[in-house]
Amino acid sequence: MAKAAAQPGTRNGGKLTQAQLDARAQQRTEDDELIREAQKGQRTAFDALVRRYDQSVLRLALHMLGNEQDAQDVHQEAFIKAYRHLGNFRFECSFYTWLYRIVTNLCLDQLRRRKSRREDPATVLDASGDEMDLMANITDDRAMANPGRELDRKVMSERIGEALSKLTPRERTVFELKHYQGLKLRTIGEMLSTTEETAKNTLFRATRKLRANLAELR
Repeated sequence: MAKAAAQPGTRNGGKLTQAQLDARAQQRTEDDELIREAQKGQRTAFDALVRRYDQSVLRLALHMLGNEQDAQDVHQEAFIKAYRHLGNFRFECSFYTWLYRIVTNLCLDQLRRRKSRREDPATVLDASGDEMDLMANITDDRAMANPGRELDRKVMSERIGEALSKLTPRERTVFELKHYQGLKLRTIGEMLSTTEETAKNTLFRATRKLRANLAELR
């Protein structure tokens, strides 16, 4: 049985240890083997890939869209699309980069549709239509023991969500991939079919806008 996928990036900005590099190399080898089997028609191999990246894809979609139902829709569509196009996979990049590119493009399409309909992408709803705090999924016993800290955390989460909603779809995507997924700018550029330098400039604009918007909310 395939192991759960490791996080594709680090959040501390530091270099990977040799053990982490070895683990990634091993994971890519296993992924490539599963892909070759799936390309030959073995559905169980693709199912193993789904199990490996299932939660990572859902987390990415939820972070980018802030809406559980939309994230679930993208999650399902992404794997359907990956299955249909797996025969085109040429092993030129890792499977997670290829899969994340699919997810990212689907999320971008969703964000663009929201902009065209002038919806508020900062509104966070769960599947039943109730408001949901994304940060509530992160357990913090100390916060629960301190209602004031918990309230501050919730307010800050709302402010960040509001600031993110003011970014363009591409700016928000780059910011999310960098800071929530921990991906390198080179990888983000590959996912968005652009250059590392363009991704870097987009991240700079997004960060500058976020700082300005958050300053206004203080």
